[in-house]
Amino acid sequence: MDSATRHMLTLARRGLLRGATGLAALAVAQPPRARAQAPGNPFTLGLASGDPWPDSVVLWTRLAPAPLEPGGGMAPVPVTLRWELGADEQMRRILRSGEVVARPEDAHSVHLVLEGLEPARSYFYRFRFGQFETPIGRTRTAPAPGADAEIRFLNAGCQNYEHGHFTAWRHAAAEDSLDFVFHYGDYIYEYAGRQPGARGWGPIVRTHHGGETLTLDDYRSRYAQYRSDADLAAAHAAHPFIVSYDDHEVENNWVGLISQRDGGARFPVATPHEVFALRAAAAFQAWYEHMPVRPAAKPRGTEITAYRRLRFGRRLDLHVLDTRRFRDDQPCGDGVVTPCDAVNRPDAQVLGAAQEAWLRDGVANSPATWQVLAQQIFLAPRLFPRGTRSMDSWDGYPAARQRLLDIFANRQGGIALTGDVHRAWANDVGPLVEFVGTSITSEGDGSDIQATAPEIMAANPHLKFNSNRRGYTLHIAGRDQMHALYRAVPFVQQPGAPLTTVGQFIAPLRGGGVERA
Repeated sequence: MDSATRHMLTLARRGLLRGATGLAALAVAQPPRARAQAPGNPFTLGLASGDPWPDSVVLWTRLAPAPLEPGGGMAPVPVTLRWELGADEQMRRILRSGEVVARPEDAHSVHLVLEGLEPARSYFYRFRFGQFETPIGRTRTAPAPGADAEIRFLNAGCQNYEHGHFTAWRHAAAEDSLDFVFHYGDYIYEYAGRQPGARGWGPIVRTHHGGETLTLDDYRSRYAQYRSDADLAAAHAAHPFIVSYDDHEVENNWVGLISQRDGGARFPVATPHEVFALRAAAAFQAWYEHMPVRPAAKPRGTEITAYRRLRFGRRLDLHVLDTRRFRDDQPCGDGVVTPCDAVNRPDAQVLGAAQEAWLRDGVANSPATWQVLAQQIFLAPRLFPRGTRSMDSWDGYPAARQRLLDIFANRQGGIALTGDVHRAWANDVGPLVEFVGTSITSEGDGSDIQATAPEIMAANPHLKFNSNRRGYTLHIAGRDQMHALYRAVPFVQQPGAPLTTVGQFIAPLRGGGVERA
């Protein structure tokens, strides 16, 4: 039995697991330990905004004067802080101000929903607590429902702290006139800290604090370490984020409420369902606490609704999908394998019936030019050498993929945004064009040439572009074309890398597949 499963079983045996109600209680309200507030600036994690609507936006911060300590160094009592909304980046003209309460059960995080705002407008904001204040952040509301304006946004994710510096986020902060950043997930990685030179997956440039994340305190500490990074904080301060999660916010390759430690050949001792549910509840709560999402995304134990739709005038609808929580277990294991018969089951689910119906209705009834699926896992069929496929991608669920594609059978402007695989791709997938974002840092520097990429491209002619550099993708939604500019840094294992563009593609609204710009 591995140490993570043993530790979770110990928690369960101590009586910390009591059904769904107990999960919610454990994840949200562990017994407070009497402690005084640590001295110093409580705004060590910066600020953020997110989920922009035409008339409202979410403003976020978390008080944590000692971010890696339990409770972030805050006393376990509610505290009141002030917020200000300004018309200019120097905050000379304050438009609105008020107070908001940060509560210990949410790790003293704040999700302030500001309403009554003007559409398609940039605003500036900050928080104050005592003598301390945050930097000034910029946010932007979505266009009015009838507006038809160009939309500029980024697709990014997969930011393993240990594998490199978040230089790409510093460059992202400097991108002009962005309407939003879509973070597809893998915001944190759950692995125990390793020292440089240690064996394992990927290079070790800097070290995770603590062991593998299993409890709510573990996940809070890991988010705090990532959010303490200055480059990531700069990107959050510069643009509103629309966030989802993938696997590493909980555990590598989890789906449904099923652990990767499933009793198979790689993990012969399975993590019991109820034990993994305990871990997932803690992970969901910590994700909510550290993301600029609306209160509707707050979990209740293992129940969470992270899929949602954001509209940007008549130009673009963004359908944010959850490809983890409602998915069936991966068939044939969760690796890159020769497909087994279970791959062909007709009732296979990636989104789950409710989310799939929600997506179908939303696309069918939308007047927007572009229908953008903001999702996580590789959508296009991808045959690897020796006839293998990835069971953790849509290749493991071809019937579910076909149902997804059928939604767009009679619809122009279908775009899929993807992450997860730490490589940039541009793919034709039936009626959709798929733009796959590379990683911010995961797997280290990368390279100009991948050993198997030419072979994969030759076996899959619908895959039109591949890059193994780190960075993000800038998208521009025009009237007739969706542009994709693949931005990359040549190295992440040292700070200060310059930004280059390694590929430019367009998806014409008329169809016909992805084209080089």
